[in-house]
Parts: sequence; structure tokens; C-alpha cells
Amino acid sequence: ETTLSDGVPGGMARFRSTLCASFLHKFFVQVSLALAEDVAGEALPPAPTVDPREVSAASTFLNSTRPATTASSKWPDASRVPLSPAFDENPAKAPVGEPLEHRSARAQVAGRAKYADDVLPKPTDDVLHAALVLTSVPRAAIRAVDASPALALEGVHGFFAADDVPGSNRIGPVVKDEECFVTREVTSVGQAVGLVVAATQEIALDAARAVVVEYDEVDEAPILSINDAIAAQSYFGDAPHDIVTGKPFDEAVADEDVVVVEGEIAVGGQEHFYLETNSTLVFPLEDRGVKVLSSTQNPAKTQAYVAAVLGLPANRVTCAVKRLGGGFGGKESRSMFLAAAAAVAADKLQRPVKLTLDRDVDIAITGQRHPFLGRYKAAASRATNRLVAVDLRLYANAGCSLDLSQAVVDRALFHCENAYFVPNLAATGYCCKTNLPSNTAFRGFGGPQGMQVCEAYMEHLAHALKVPTHELRAANLYRPGCLLTPYHQTVERFVDLPALWAQAMRESDFVARRAEVERFNQEHKYKKRGIAVVPTKFGISFTTKFLNQGGALVHVFTDASILVSHGGTEMGQGLHTKVQQAVARAFAVGLDAVHIEETATDKVPNSSPSAASLSTDLYVMASLDAAGQIIKRLEPVRAALPPEATFADVVRKAYFSRVNMSAQGFYVVPGERCGYDFSVPLAPGETNAKRGQPFNYFTSGVGVSEIELDTLTGDVELRRVDIVMDIGCSLNPAIDVGQIEGAFAQGYGLFTLEELVIGDPKTHSWVKPGTFFTKGPGAYKIPSANDTPLDLRVVLAECTNPFAVHSSRAIGEPPLFLGASAFFAIHYATLAARREHGSDSGFYIPDSPLTAERARMACGDDYAKRFLPPGVHNFKAKGSF
Repeated sequence: ETTLSDGVPGGMARFRSTLCASFLHKFFVQVSLALAEDVAGEALPPAPTVDPREVSAASTFLNSTRPATTASSKWPDASRVPLSPAFDENPAKAPVGEPLEHRSARAQVAGRAKYADDVLPKPTDDVLHAALVLTSVPRAAIRAVDASPALALEGVHGFFAADDVPGSNRIGPVVKDEECFVTREVTSVGQAVGLVVAATQEIALDAARAVVVEYDEVDEAPILSINDAIAAQSYFGDAPHDIVTGKPFDEAVADEDVVVVEGEIAVGGQEHFYLETNSTLVFPLEDRGVKVLSSTQNPAKTQAYVAAVLGLPANRVTCAVKRLGGGFGGKESRSMFLAAAAAVAADKLQRPVKLTLDRDVDIAITGQRHPFLGRYKAAASRATNRLVAVDLRLYANAGCSLDLSQAVVDRALFHCENAYFVPNLAATGYCCKTNLPSNTAFRGFGGPQGMQVCEAYMEHLAHALKVPTHELRAANLYRPGCLLTPYHQTVERFVDLPALWAQAMRESDFVARRAEVERFNQEHKYKKRGIAVVPTKFGISFTTKFLNQGGALVHVFTDASILVSHGGTEMGQGLHTKVQQAVARAFAVGLDAVHIEETATDKVPNSSPSAASLSTDLYVMASLDAAGQIIKRLEPVRAALPPEATFADVVRKAYFSRVNMSAQGFYVVPGERCGYDFSVPLAPGETNAKRGQPFNYFTSGVGVSEIELDTLTGDVELRRVDIVMDIGCSLNPAIDVGQIEGAFAQGYGLFTLEELVIGDPKTHSWVKPGTFFTKGPGAYKIPSANDTPLDLRVVLAECTNPFAVHSSRAIGEPPLFLGASAFFAIHYATLAARREHGSDSGFYIPDSPLTAERARMACGDDYAKRFLPPGVHNFKAKGSF
């Protein structure tokens, strides 16, 4: 009676069916235990006997108290670390390296911090509100658009579409393969057909729903998945990018006694779920100029979009950003068309227009992390357990436009060996063109997906070699004599992965705890634990060379206060705080003397997006360049004053001496340390070094996670997490530890919790094709308080880095992949359950995310088997890949 059909609304039919039996079993155990207590000593029939190994089946989140989360962190003594750059000769280190509070933290937690949607125009500004009219089918042609029902509503001021664009309607961050407003061809659900502007947001939303869009069907069926795209050979670009080094696979494996494995793994997408949805406010200025206040990571490109759509030179458009309520890459390129759309209406009406997306719309139209499919063939030596060769194909679901997908796939290729030396490798990456909203940048930018595929083939090889996976991982880390990456960049001596691994094993007491996990699993039938250790090595730079530049503007005022403007945006990562720390140290003043107001294109032009974990490297260095110029000009003034003269004395004297106390700073990553061009042809015998060096340096770390799995429900408790990171000499350990903790949580969500569900007749037939089911917190689950580790420990290793400011390393993206350690810990727990129930039928790796559904159905017990298709042992849950 509990069997559900595969097309049942809500999906997960077999999981839900299994849960009915599982909950009944839990109920029986609970009642039996309660009866045993009630009849003890009474002249009543005995309660059913419960095997001690099965007692834990009675436990649920309703009758168990979760302990409070504890967290600890430690880092090297800041006084012992070296300093750079050399031009900063101030011997006083503070406040650089101090664990100082984020400068906006108190305003943010108190609700005083202002975001784009909080900007309240003056009463005379007479702001209007906008709402988008969106396509509702994934593939069609627009026959007609009737806005008259919307225009008839009271309070509506206009409907704007492609015909109202005074400049170019073609947009795109790399290639212009999109339209600001769709004219004819529809390539996904959620494309903007037009914009309704009204007196209030509520009226605008009602009016947008009233616009009637009629479609003509097209012959071709929509392409909604990676497998659809592979079958249709639907890819972006003339040829896929690849990285090839060493011998061909078959030739490499012929030379040694090796094991060879072949398989695939899918990695699902992820919604950014920033707390602040996309918001933009456009003010018309005189002579058709505009000012844009936007929640974007990319002010310069936003300026360029608006200028192009309005047919204006860039100097007539200013984009300003105070702060973002989170970005994670989601506001790097997909925020810009919103500013352009609002600008069209503001320009036509000559009134300010605000466009703020509701959560469901933001999720549905602005793109997510790219789902990936990895197909691999890998070989390792039986004698040494060393990797011999890997042949790999990576497929990314790019969506309906290119956006940044090629760069995302490129970074996945650069990270497809994670932290391991592979002497012979051939990896090819494909950008799959599908009829879904264009996927985009997300923290890690393809790196986590590439590394997850790598760890899948490492698991497969460990199974074939019959060795614990952690031993195989340790044996293959980059080490002296084996430091050349497949793209021919050397892992320099400043990165010591074996030492980080050893420290993580010590800090986590891995060996003893692994033995304890095995003991626990022998004593419990329906609760299983798992512990896993995973490394990461993340390359730092934009792989496109020209983006590796940053500017800053520093003013010193006559009262000795300092104002800094730079090209980076503050989105909670502490960039402004670190810039203030470095500038305060350079001038030998207190932190309160340095202020950053906002990021704006009329202060610092042509800035790169705040992305790739590179903003601190670029903008602290650019700010120090500007500060260094001013300090040099002040040197003769200081020399003429008594030694006890304060900075304020020097500044006053400099002003009356007509010394310029303003400077524009600039920094570029050295040309030989960034930029990789896949288009450069390689002749026989030439190496990938000819194409360039993609990264300035690497940030590395090791994560250990221990979990407990309820094998009857798939519920997971994250018991303990240990993270050891090499981030050089931290500019601010408090902020950096926060970044590590947050990145781990986001990675934990990516690999174990967060699952996108999109309508597809093959997988989710109960949802309209191409439409998101998971477009809000009701259906899409990000990690919450209950998902935090019971015990979280972060250690910053004592290391240095000569290639970045003050010997630091970038921190934003690198720790995210360590969340995969929880994925593998859950996987090991399911393997223990399969052995328990006699279902250990060869190698098995689940797709990602390893949700409660996938974990529960992998346990191989009789309840799960009852609802599996006949002959299926390794159940694969349906996913939107």
C-alpha cells in the first residue's frame, strides 16, 4: 500500500515508500522499549525483545537532544611571520595580522547596514518600481506580446521591451549571445520579455503577471540535461578545451602492472542563496547620464552593460556599490542585465526606477552552479599505489547562453587532479548548451566539480587496489620529485601538501577515531558512522590574464584622516577591513583613521569583478601602491620636522608646503605568473608550458569529517570537522577563520544537502519542463543550525607565501571543497550499512549531492530493496544534472 509511482508529485517515490516502512520499524522499536520499561516488575506479558544492536533505531530528532556546537581555532603567533612587499618599510606590524573584527559587523547584526534595496530616494526623486515579464516555456518563438491588460491597471507607468532599447539589445559578459529583452527566439524559461514600471512594487508585480505572451511551438524538443546535450551534440564553442600531458592512456598502462577502473559521477548544481536578492536602483541624470546603485560584484561591467543598452559612452554612466548581502559569484555576471533593463525604463521616463527581485524569481532566472558529469578511466600501480594515468571527460550544463561557462569548465580541467601527481593525463571539457537559464560563477568556479570527479576515481582505484582511500590519497600527494601539474605549472616549495596532510592527521587523531568508528559500526545495526579525509589545492588567479589587475585611489585629508576607494566590492568577506588594516599600517595610523565609503566606477575605473578569491591580492596591493606614493612625497616633510612629530603634524605641514596627498594606485599580477591560453596550438614534443601559467600560487588544505548516519531515514549528524589550511601569513585570522568555516558549510551543502529540482519529462515529469521546483526555502534546503558540526576545529598552518601581499594567501574559495570530506564520510557509512545487510556488491559511488534520499537508498537493507526496481543493487536517484 505504500508504493508510489515514479511520477508522483514531489518526486523521490522510492525513498518516500521506503521511509514508510522505516518509520514503522522505528515505531515498533520505540514502543517495544517503552513497553519493556512499563511492564518491568509487573505481572504482565513481556514486551518484545529488542536486540541491543538495534536499540538505536528508536532514536529520532524528536526524542534526542542535540549537543551545542563547539568551535575552536588556532593560528601561528603573528609576530613570527615575515612581511612583504619590500617597499613598505614601516617596522610596526599592527594592525596587519591581527584578528580584528569586521568593520561592518556590528552595523550588520544590528540591522543598520544599508544595502541596495535599503536606499531610500528623497521624496522629490519620485521613484518607480519595476517587475520583469518572463518567458514561461523552455523552447519556442514569441508570436505576440499584449501589454494592454497591464497598462490598464491604475498606477502603471509603462511597459518596456526590445523596441524601447535606444542602444544595443545584445548583451553578454564574454560573447553577446543574449538579449536584454527577448525579441523572438526563446531558449529557456525565465528570459526577460519586458519590464513593467509602476508606482509600487506590488502594482508592478500584478501588472507583470497581466501581460500576455503568446508562443509558436518549434520542432525541436528542449534540451534539459547534460545527457540530452551529449545525445544532440549540443555544445558551445568550435572545439572543446583539453589538457594533455605525458603518454596516451593505453600506452602508459602497458608499461606497468596496474589496475584500471572506469566509471562516472554526476555533481549537481547549487543555488547561491545569498541573503540579499538582486537589486538595482537607476537614477537619470542631466544630459541622459545615469547613476546605478546595484548589488553587483562587477561594477565596471554593469557600467558597460548600461552604457551599451542606452547607447551612451561609459563616462555618462556611474555604477556604485556600498555592500552586497552575499554574492558567491552569483552577482558577477547575472546581475548586470537587471541594471540594464531598469536603465531603459529610467531613461525613457526620466525618473528613478528600482528593480528588486523576489526570491523565487531570483532563483529561477539568475543561474546556479554548473551541474557536471565526469566520465573517467584511471590507472594506478599495484606495486606502489601511485597514479599512472587518467583519461577524463568533463561535461558542464552551461544553460542557454555561454556566460562564464567556458572559464568554469577550464578551471574544472585545471583541478581535475586535485592535489595529486598524475604523470599521464588527458582531460577534455565540454560546455553543454541546454534550454535552462544560463548557469554562472559560484564560489570555486568549476574547481569543486573537477576535484569531486577526481576523488571519485580515487575511491574507485582504492577499491580495486583493496587499500583504504586515505592511504591512496596520501601516497599520491604532490611531493618533492613529483611537483609538475598536468598543465605544466610547478607546485612550488612554498606548498607542502604532505606536511599539511600529516598535521591534519595529527590534529584530528584520525587513526584512533577511525578505529573507534569501526567499533561503533560493529555495535550498531541501524546507526553507522563514517570518517573521511580529503585534501584540496586551489589555484589563485583569473585564468584570463587581463583580469589580473586592480586599482585604488587614496586621499589623505588635512585632519590626517584617510579615504580609500578601490575596485573591489565588499560582500561580507572582509575585503574593506583588510584594505583598511594594510593602509593603516602603511601610514602608521590607527585603523579608525582609514575609511572606505563605497566602490564606484567614477573613482576607480575598469575594475575586474570581485571574484576568483583574488580581491585582497589585487586591491590591498593597489591601495599600498597609492599609499606608498604619498608616503614618499611626505618623506621630505617628515625629515624637516622633529622626531616626535605626529602624522597629523606631517600632513598639516605637507598641505602648507603644497604637497599632493592623493594618489592612484595600480597592481597587476606579474605577467609570467598568470594567464593560460587554450587556443595556443602545441606541436609534437611541446608542453603545456607554452600556453602559459594559469595561477600565481596555490592555497591548500586538508579536511577531516566524521558523521553519524541513521540508516533507516538517511538523517546525518555531522559529529566533528577538523580543517588545516595553509593561508600563508593571514592578514586577519579572525576573518579568515570565518571564511574557512563558511566555505566548509557551503561545500557541505553542495555535496550533501542542496539539490536543484527542474522539470524534465525524463526525471521530474511532475514539474513543468524547464521550470524550477526548488525556488525557495520550502523546497530548497541550505545548511542550517542543525547542520553545523558538533565540534568544529580550524587550524591555520605556519607557512609563508612570497607571491601575495604581506605573505598571505587567498582564502575565499579554496576551503569549499573540504565539504566533500562529509560526502565521503557519509558514503563510508552507507558502505558499512551495505556490509551489514549483505549488499556489498562491488564498487559503488553515489552522485552528488549525497542527500538523505541517496544515503538511505544506498544502505542495502531489506526495506530499501523492497522498493528498488528488480535486479537493481546500486540505486541512482533522479537528479537535475
